[in-house]
Amino acid sequence: VQLQASGGGLVQAGGSLRLSCVASRSMSSFVMGWYRQAPGKQRELVASVTSGGIVRYEDSAEGRFTISRHNGKDAIYLEMNNLKPEDTAVYYCNARRSMTPVQNYWGQGTLVTVSS
Repeated sequence: VQLQASGGGLVQAGGSLRLSCVASRSMSSFVMGWYRQAPGKQRELVASVTSGGIVRYEDSAEGRFTISRHNGKDAIYLEMNNLKPEDTAVYYCNARRSMTPVQNYWGQGTLVTVSS
C-alpha cells in the first residue's frame, strides 16, 4: 500500500493550507489520519477519521483544522486554517487497521512551514 501525500508549503501565520493523501488501494477497513513531527519532537497525531466518518483531533488542531475523507477515492484531506508557527512540521499520512491482520502504513511526509 502506498500513501501519496501532497499540499505542504510555506505560508504566513494566519494563512491556510490543504493537505491531500491518496491511497493506492481501498482503505475501507482502515482509520486514516494525519500525524506531524516537528524538529526535535516526537511524531504526534493531528487528526484521524474512520471510514464511517468519526473524527478525532489533537487539542491544538480542534477548531482550526478539518479532516475529511472521500471513501470512493480512498483519500483524506486536512484543511488547516489560522496556521501558527508552532504548526511547522513534516505532516505524515497514516492508515491503520486494528483488526486482524493488523496493518499500519505511512506516507512520505509533506513539509508545512509557517512563518511569523
